[in-house]
Amino acid sequence: MANGSRQAAWEFFGTELKRRREEAGFTQAELGSRVFVSGGYIGQFEQAIRKPQLDVAGRIDETLQTDGFFERTWRKLIDDRRYADYFAEVVELERMATKICEFAPTLVPGLLQTATYTRAVTLAGNPFATDAHIEEKVAARVERAQILADATRPVYWVILHEHVLRIPVGSRAEMAEQLEHIAELVHQRKVLVQVLPTLVGAYPLMGRMARLFEFEDAPPTAYTEAVYSGNLLDDPALVKRVQGAYDLLRAAALPPEASLALIESAAEDYRRCASTT
Repeated sequence: MANGSRQAAWEFFGTELKRRREEAGFTQAELGSRVFVSGGYIGQFEQAIRKPQLDVAGRIDETLQTDGFFERTWRKLIDDRRYADYFAEVVELERMATKICEFAPTLVPGLLQTATYTRAVTLAGNPFATDAHIEEKVAARVERAQILADATRPVYWVILHEHVLRIPVGSRAEMAEQLEHIAELVHQRKVLVQVLPTLVGAYPLMGRMARLFEFEDAPPTAYTEAVYSGNLLDDPALVKRVQGAYDLLRAAALPPEASLALIESAAEDYRRCASTT
């Protein structure tokens, strides 16, 4: 579904929400209190400024007695074939979040990837894929990264394990370009990056990526990923445990200034290797 038609579909979702809410005799505040979000949040759903999470759509159905209409519509709109089934909802959460904290143990996170890095990663996992398939995945990831260019972009805090800097993905020149891109985003103050040095040894979430989302009027959510699968965690106790692990990672990582220096030094090393081959 193209971006324009997808936005129009979300506007339909909002129009139907407003119509059915008013038919049920609820104000935005009254409906919000019943589905555990603010009245202002309901207004943003109705104007298609924000998209509700799946559990909120389900609670709207229960409150307005709409026989699963909003949950079914949500599932249809969220069904973006450019992303794996388990990841499509994560993309929507990125767009709604006010803050994202991420730990990357082996790969540059998608929101920070250059097109060439994405292409190399995608091809490595899909060696028999067509060029069209590869380019579709690259375009989708580049589009995701646009949230960092928006005026309303989320606070984005990333911890990279040093392995991310040392594992060459693509050519040496392409890896240099990737690290330079991260450094530029740091200089532009669009992202805060820390590096967890290899010498730290054992660390929390050993080898596992994790992402934490915070929202204006919704509880925080965590996301973890395994092989061809992902888990969205909204249980407060589990989210708190992931937050605790992230705090320990942050404490063990290099300060932002030293992290930036290490990223830029690694980029220079790749540039030097590229020029001598």
